[in-house]
Amino acid sequence: MAAPDLRLYTNGLLNLHQQDDLKKQSFKSHLEVQQYIAKNNWFTEQEMLTEIAQRFHVPYLDLSFFDLACIPDDLLKERLSDKHKVLPLFLRGRTLFLATTNPASMSAAEDFQFSSGFNVEYVCVEASKLQKAIDLKHEGDEAHLTLSDFDDSSLDNIEVAEDATQDKEPDTPDKDDAPIVVYINRILLDAIKRGASDLHFEPYEHSYRIRFRIDGILHEVASPPVNLSTRMAARLKVMSRLDIAEKRKPQDGRIKLKITTKKSIDFRVSTLPTLWGEKIVMRILDSSSAMLGIDALGYEPHQKQLYLNALAKPQGMILVTGPTGSGKTVSLYTGLNILNTAERNISTAEDPVEINLEGINQVQINPKAGLDFSGALRSFLRQDPDIVMVGEIRDLDTAEIAIKAAQTGHLVLSTLHTNSAAETLTRLLNMGVPSFNIASSVSLIIAQRLARRLCNQCKKPVEAPPPDNELLEFGFTPDQLNNLTLYEPVGCELCSGGFKGRIGIYEVMPISSEMANLIMQEGNALQIAKQAQTEKINNLRQSGIIKALAGTTSLGEVSRVTSGN
Repeated sequence: MAAPDLRLYTNGLLNLHQQDDLKKQSFKSHLEVQQYIAKNNWFTEQEMLTEIAQRFHVPYLDLSFFDLACIPDDLLKERLSDKHKVLPLFLRGRTLFLATTNPASMSAAEDFQFSSGFNVEYVCVEASKLQKAIDLKHEGDEAHLTLSDFDDSSLDNIEVAEDATQDKEPDTPDKDDAPIVVYINRILLDAIKRGASDLHFEPYEHSYRIRFRIDGILHEVASPPVNLSTRMAARLKVMSRLDIAEKRKPQDGRIKLKITTKKSIDFRVSTLPTLWGEKIVMRILDSSSAMLGIDALGYEPHQKQLYLNALAKPQGMILVTGPTGSGKTVSLYTGLNILNTAERNISTAEDPVEINLEGINQVQINPKAGLDFSGALRSFLRQDPDIVMVGEIRDLDTAEIAIKAAQTGHLVLSTLHTNSAAETLTRLLNMGVPSFNIASSVSLIIAQRLARRLCNQCKKPVEAPPPDNELLEFGFTPDQLNNLTLYEPVGCELCSGGFKGRIGIYEVMPISSEMANLIMQEGNALQIAKQAQTEKINNLRQSGIIKALAGTTSLGEVSRVTSGN
């Protein structure tokens, strides 16, 4: 759908020089002007759409306040709505009003007029709210069920969905295992309701323990009879399409749990033979986390802009670093989601593929079949990629191919397991990557941690904060000590121990010319970190302090996740 002329966005909002600059920047970013404006916050989407509505003399409507249930079902033409990105709202006499972001397009009006027999007029709405409204109407009421809507009577209706990536068919459980089936379904649903990221099923000599990892902390939630451990492991392996007869070797599988015809949840499953049976760990894979947008991840405004600037470059390497469970995958997928347009060829090599994204060519690494990261990368480069994502750089071979790709016109995203941004550069040097290759290819490094977010309902100010000398030693600046207010967890029925959810803490380090010179001289991590401080790049501890001062998290939580940084 053709976008309205640039003047329709910018009349009264930008001068001619800014308009020319906007055209150039959007062209370099391979984005339509409207997308570039919204993405880079030149002005708000509401300002932009209000301006368009005035120019076309059509009303502007905030869809947040519109009851979608009022839309007559016979007006909704799903094929036409998807094709033109419009949504019929209501009838007034013989006139049908269509929600759109582009009143310049006549094709949608003509198609709806032909199919419905009504006259058509436009209503201008924001693109993000329009797409959400279209999705909600198409999915129907069943898709809006929350997990709290399910009770025990629905537990035995949950089924394991077919997974095209796996060959084995799921086995049908015996009648004797029906209680186990219901019990495990209840455990899985409870984990999703409580926002757990992982489930641990752990057998011991005289007991059996089930734990959930919630906001990064493990909590024991159940202790079923130990004599059920074998049957529970067998049921979970059946659901994961694993070999139930093999109990001596670790196995990896995947479950797609179909809650309703419209809603399903993915789990990654790992089994491990222990002294008293098989320990099974399941990770809940939340595809929606990649769709939250960069604003939901917790970047400070200048850090977010540095990330967006690196993503807008046609080539180079972006590295995300941190320990397991620090949110690296979500950060990468958020970037890929921003880049995922019809004009770009994006390929990823992952072990395993955690989040499925439409429009991205995702490859599951399979070492047993001879497909490793370096082999997948070589294949990618023969298929004309624009953007390549490598799940993890583990060896010199993969690092060299990735760096070569970043030097030859490709944007490469990947992860490393290091504690800080500075250590990432020295890790590459220690792998054997020449310093001049690192300096010429790496454009941005993001080190990150996940801290528990304070519950807004029950958090309270700290009555006796630590003395100033301790805060200065912790990493506070003298300016930050003025009018200092810190918050601490309390705990209520809406949270878990005073915390609810997690927020990212980031060190976002672009590679400046001075930093590149230091890399060329094979400077160590301390020298690189000192240069980063000279360039006023906040390290993880400093970024955490900003979150604590804002009341987002507690000082104790910042200390926990940034110790050693």
